[in-house]
Amino acid sequence: MVNLGDLFPNFKAESTIGTIQFHDWLGDSWGILFSHPADFTPVCTTELSRVAELVGEFEKRGVKPIALSCDSVSAHEKWIDDIKSYGNQAKPGFPYPIIADEGRELAVQLGMLDPNEKDKDGLPLTCRAVFIVAPDKKLRLSMLYPATTGRNFDEILRAIDSLQLTDNKKVATPADWKSGSDCMVLPTVQDEEAISLFPKGITVMPMPSGKAYLRITPYPDS
Repeated sequence: MVNLGDLFPNFKAESTIGTIQFHDWLGDSWGILFSHPADFTPVCTTELSRVAELVGEFEKRGVKPIALSCDSVSAHEKWIDDIKSYGNQAKPGFPYPIIADEGRELAVQLGMLDPNEKDKDGLPLTCRAVFIVAPDKKLRLSMLYPATTGRNFDEILRAIDSLQLTDNKKVATPADWKSGSDCMVLPTVQDEEAISLFPKGITVMPMPSGKAYLRITPYPDS
């Protein structure tokens, strides 16, 4: 397993764009690696189609998406036709690569096997993992969904917005936060510093404990 803050493995793999070395492929960008149990399966097809639809949103955030499925490159290339058909996507080519992991080496290395879901041969399926990797090649966020539960990619974009904002501003984002909405001043920021950091103002929420730790500020300017 890769833990938050760990250097993400610089694996080498075959993909629909040829052989990749992960760190070289990532370059100076953020990246999102999302895994799938198998090609030509219903939930996976909807997910890859959704990511193809959202490629422009990832690009705006400087994020490169890459998928992984436990089948061959040739199977991926045939599957892409189904993915594009499902999403009514007529543009030539496909906007992001799909990694082949037939031997499940990456599934094992990255701790992505779902013990409760098996394929026809009784082998554990790869779960629906999400790994968000920063330009410094360190893991910043991970999510593991079981094979039967499709992901919410709007939530993944929301999480990326939070990661990128909080990297640059001394704020945290509250429950159900969306980009552009109010943020929370970090507890480590002293009141005097907060006044200069957040010229739009700070609202301190009164709490029964009497502790002034819940400080709200409008979305900070870039």
